[in-house]
Formats: sequence, C-alpha cells, structure tokens
Amino acid sequence: MKTESLPMPHAEVEVLAEVRGHVGFITLNRPQALNALSLAMIRALTACLLAWRGNDQVRAVAIRGVSKSGPFAAFCAGGDIRFFYQAALAGNPELEDFFTEEYGLNHLIHSYPKPFIAFMDGIVMGGGMGIAQGAKTRIVTQRTKMAMPETNIGLFPDVGGGYFLSRCPGHGGEWLALTGDVIGAAQALAFGLADVCFDPNQLASAWETLAELDMDAAQALETWIAGYCIPAGVMAGELTAQIDRYFSLPSVPAILAALEAAGDAWAQHTAATLRKRSPLMLHVVLAQIRRARGLSLGDDLRMERDMVRHCFNTWHLGRMGVNSETVEGIRALAVDKDQQPKWQPAAVDGVTDAMVEPFFESPWPAWAHPLRNLT
Repeated sequence: MKTESLPMPHAEVEVLAEVRGHVGFITLNRPQALNALSLAMIRALTACLLAWRGNDQVRAVAIRGVSKSGPFAAFCAGGDIRFFYQAALAGNPELEDFFTEEYGLNHLIHSYPKPFIAFMDGIVMGGGMGIAQGAKTRIVTQRTKMAMPETNIGLFPDVGGGYFLSRCPGHGGEWLALTGDVIGAAQALAFGLADVCFDPNQLASAWETLAELDMDAAQALETWIAGYCIPAGVMAGELTAQIDRYFSLPSVPAILAALEAAGDAWAQHTAATLRKRSPLMLHVVLAQIRRARGLSLGDDLRMERDMVRHCFNTWHLGRMGVNSETVEGIRALAVDKDQQPKWQPAAVDGVTDAMVEPFFESPWPAWAHPLRNLT
C-alpha cells in the first residue's frame, strides 16, 4: 500500500488542500506550533470547504494534522494563544475577526452536507476540537490526547464546546470543561467525542485508500471504516460514577468542598486542579455548560461569541486587556511562563452572581450579532 510524506516545498504553507479521487484532503501544516490555528488558517479552511461544498467531484472531505516527524501524530493544539495575547494588548481588531470567523467555521463543519472525516491523532485540544467535533466520522488512536483546556488560561471551552460537552453522558461535560483534563481514546469514545479508533500505524494506509474509494458503491465509507477500526478499551465505570457524583452538584464551591472532603486520590487531584484555575471563569464555565444543554448549535455559538468578547473586555468589572483573566492566564502559561496567574477574585467564594451573569449578556442587538445567520 502506498504511503506518503509531505513535500518539503510546501513546508511554509499552513493549510494544504488537494482533491484525489472523490475526496478533498486537508492537512494542517504548522507543526512547530502543533498546528495551532491562526486567522489565516481559519480563512483558508473556510474558503476550501465552501469551494468544495459546491464541487460535485468532491464527495467527502478528510482532515489531519502533521507533526515535526511527518504526517499524523499531532492534529491541532487549539487557537494561537500568543496571538490572542499580543492582539489584546495592542487593541488589534483581528482578535474579534478571529473568533467570529472561527465559530463560523465550526458551524460550517457541523452542518457540512458531505461526509467530513477527522483524523484526531495526537494532540486534539481547544480549537482542534472545534474543527473535529462536527465531523461525521471522528477517528481517534492510542496516541490521542484530547482536552478542552481553556480554564488553564482563564478562558472557557469555546468553539462549540458548550454544545458538544454538554451532550456528553452524565456530567462528564462539566468535568472536562472545568478541569481541562486530558483524555485518551477510550474515554473520548465513552463521552461521545469520537466515533472509532484506528491503529496509528495504519493511518497512512487509511488516508491513501480514501482516495481510491468508489463513492458510488453502497456503504463505501462504512466498509472503509470497518477495515481499519480496532478496539479502544473501555472507560472505567468507577471514574464515571466519581465524575457524576461531584460534577452534578449545583455550584463550584459545592463541587470543590465535596472533592476536598473525599479521601481518595482522584478527588484530591481533581480538587487541586480546580484550585489552579480562575475562580471567576470556573463559575462562568459551569453556567455555560448547563445553559448550553438547552441550546441549538447556532445559539450556543452566539452565546460563546458574547462570552469571548467579555473575556477580553470585562467592562462590568472595570477590566480589559492586560487586566482580564484571559490575558493574565495566557501571560502566566505561555508568555512569562511563571505558572503564577494572579486571578481576580483569588478564591471561588469571592465570585458573585453579579460578576458571572454579564458574561451571558450580548453586547450586540440580535439583528447586528456577528453570528446572527447561524442556525
């Protein structure tokens, strides 16, 4: 079976796209940044998918990432948070464009009329989840490291995170959203965040054979999937019970208190993780996930677009730019790397409803919302 390597002349192109057979193939090609999404990449992906949507030759679309060692082994680590930081401090209007266009791309993928196949090998986090969760077929491997880690930087699980996390079984969505914990293939399948598991050593073969499929044959894609699908293991029932026991509680203080009162190592570790996160954003995220359970995808993305505006411009708290939780979180994690964010307030008990509720108030009237046309 033919395998492939990426041609070196394309090394500077961050999104590679080609049509072979009846399949459009997309490769995220920014390995030095773990394929973190730039605004240019979002625009390239959107333009490609819109062009292929009306192209009768393209019957399906597949997307993968490339690592420093070659194809696969890294999907997408999220959005380019260094750009967020620099743009917020500079007042760069492209920061607003980034989120509007990224969320529009997420919606486009969820509603795409042709089969969309995401090879979620390696790191799949944040914005990477946004371009994978709308896929018809979400492939994980034993190398998959999946997370929505936005609370690490004083943000929230966006890119439709409210929509797809809130639909995880039980209260897994609250756990993943609040902690940002990393999960593997078995957990991703159990939470409904993946569909099948492939052997990572067979990914090149699977990618190549897609181009050879006879799309007029009955069940062509299903047969292709069955030919590569392998067992991924089973998520421990004990973990599911623990997650539901704590993350079904009504508030962040109640969740933390119950975890810290428990004697087991998992509860203690989870409590310690939450104590590192922005207390304000923990409250905001819990409210986000629970509100999103009753929202359509379009309504969820509009809500998240409102929220992200408030994250960088928290006018109701008299804070913006360098004083926002998000900019401070990025500074501590990725810029100064001191791992010592100065959260405001510093403790979960210091957060009030008056601090949280305005995150869900839209700064735009409905007719002027930047995502008003999403269904």
